[in-house]
Amino acid sequence: MKPARIIVIAVAAVSAIGLALVVRTMTSGGDAAPAAAASPAPEIATSQVLVAARDLEIGDRIENADMEWRAFPQESVNAAWIVEGASAIPTEQREGEAAVDAAQPSGSGGATAEVQRTADRLTGGGIRAQVVGAVVRERIMAGEPIVARKLVRAGQSGYLAVVLSPGMRAMALRVSAETGAGGFILPGDRVDVIMSRRAEAEVDGQGGYVTATVLRNVKVLAMGEVTEVADGEQTVAATTATLEVTGRDAELLAFAQAQGDLYLVLRSYADAAEPSGGAIQQAASPTERSVRVFRNGEATVVPLG
Repeated sequence: MKPARIIVIAVAAVSAIGLALVVRTMTSGGDAAPAAAASPAPEIATSQVLVAARDLEIGDRIENADMEWRAFPQESVNAAWIVEGASAIPTEQREGEAAVDAAQPSGSGGATAEVQRTADRLTGGGIRAQVVGAVVRERIMAGEPIVARKLVRAGQSGYLAVVLSPGMRAMALRVSAETGAGGFILPGDRVDVIMSRRAEAEVDGQGGYVTATVLRNVKVLAMGEVTEVADGEQTVAATTATLEVTGRDAELLAFAQAQGDLYLVLRSYADAAEPSGGAIQQAASPTERSVRVFRNGEATVVPLG
């Protein structure tokens, strides 16, 4: 055999052996390190928690736009937080407890539950809808999870104290269908309060009945135990009406209630911006203070000044 052919065969054999070693290295333990480096990091389970979209002050009534969902690691979710997919708002007593099972939304598995959560998110329904209309009892900062302890809803104790305007009082008076505009006065309406009583003989020398407007354009906070009117409810049969008044007006109302019968006169919504409060104390001068005396169906204005 010629020397040149022997050299070519030897070179080919060496190349084949080298190639085999390279292939063996690539297909054996050499790929363990790259595979381990390429493995994805473990996924952290999260829950969507309802938080304030802006700073909510005491007395603010929460609207849908005041809230948003934000992802929190499930291991850090508190049991008192409102979690997307839950069926009810957690009670105050659960705040501070470890959130393990409570952090899991009810019905979190399955395509049907996911579709329902998506629909609730788009329409503002679900557990989020239970918060709409609640009044803030303690300040909630933007981005802070919303908890039941800082909210009060209609019918709960402390509701009237939260919805009262600063410096105002809530005072109740007795009403009936006859003295309360036939039962058509609802929470949120504005009314005048009129007092009527039998006149003393000294008034203009004759008898009769005296009437006077005690309060004008005051807000009705509640009728009986009803503080908010449900959809479709037209009237509220109640024996008491709770009005929002100043401290001075509360004294006038108590005095008038002891003097005679009180009547609530329903006002138009267009009058909401007009002055509110005691009719007598708003008079420009003492000579303008007066009452009406009715005799035989005719009214006579009698000055009090």
